[in-house]
Amino acid sequence: MCSHKLQPDLVLGQPVLGISLDLVERHRLKGLVLDVDETLVPIRESETTAEVQTWFATLQAQVPIWLVSNNLNEPRIRRIAESLSAPYITGAGKPSRRKLRRAAEAMQLPIEQIAMVGDRLFTDVLAGNRLGMFTILVEPMVTPMSQPGKYLVRSTEVWLSQILGVSLHSEP
Repeated sequence: MCSHKLQPDLVLGQPVLGISLDLVERHRLKGLVLDVDETLVPIRESETTAEVQTWFATLQAQVPIWLVSNNLNEPRIRRIAESLSAPYITGAGKPSRRKLRRAAEAMQLPIEQIAMVGDRLFTDVLAGNRLGMFTILVEPMVTPMSQPGKYLVRSTEVWLSQILGVSLHSEP
């Protein structure tokens, strides 16, 4: 695997709520594909917060947004998507590009004008880069009481990617 496929175009350095309309416009993005688990909601949650709903509605008023999740729990992902009035795809199998391509085709936008936004390098970023999307790595959305060590997979991904030469310095 080429390490440049793991290199996000933008390392946000904060959770997804840090994506603003200004950031979307600055990077000339016309659409967004968002991961769900740990990107929009903690993994054990099935409801979005009022803060996420307000943020999402602000962005969605300007650009189309699709939710694309590897999660196979369709009722849970549907509940989250419905709370945001967003189209969604489950069982994406990222880093496979197939379901990302389906979301992009539904938006009827050039791939390079769509951002894949997620908290994982080896699924979200890799899938988006393989398809030619702009990729944004965000910090995981976690519950305040989550146990230390729970994010071992993500930590291992970050460690491995840095060994491969990926830079994970966030944009100022």
